[in-house]
Amino acid sequence: MHTSLKLLTALLVCGTNVAISAQQLPAAYPAQGQNAEQQAADKNACASWAQSNAATQPVPAQQTGPAVGGGQRVAGAARGAAAGAVIGGAANGDAGHGAGVGAAAGVVAGGVRARQQRRADNAASANTQAQNSAAYGQAFGACMKGKGYTVN
Repeated sequence: MHTSLKLLTALLVCGTNVAISAQQLPAAYPAQGQNAEQQAADKNACASWAQSNAATQPVPAQQTGPAVGGGQRVAGAARGAAAGAVIGGAANGDAGHGAGVGAAAGVVAGGVRARQQRRADNAASANTQAQNSAAYGQAFGACMKGKGYTVN
């Protein structure tokens, strides 16, 4: 299990690097008569420099598949069972039935919370990726300006 977790982590890290380097870079126009060969060399050098020096943050993995709850369903079931036992015992003297109904409702509520959390986590991941892309583009542009290009 640990080997597959390491492999998944490595794939995610590689995927993050590919996403950053495949982004739309700012346009750089030669301002000092650089020929095509020099332009290609400068672009590669600046891309490498930006990859190493841009202020980026680790991107959390996107969550896919069904929301299993991560403990929210179990916690919801426990809360629901406790509330159901109290209500069932007070209403019709059947705390066991009330606990069962409450537990079922708690599982559903926990699943809702799990899906909401997954959406929030995915939004945070996308936001971090966008910030990383912007930082990479700024670093690339600064490097190209330093090499005598006009950058838009």
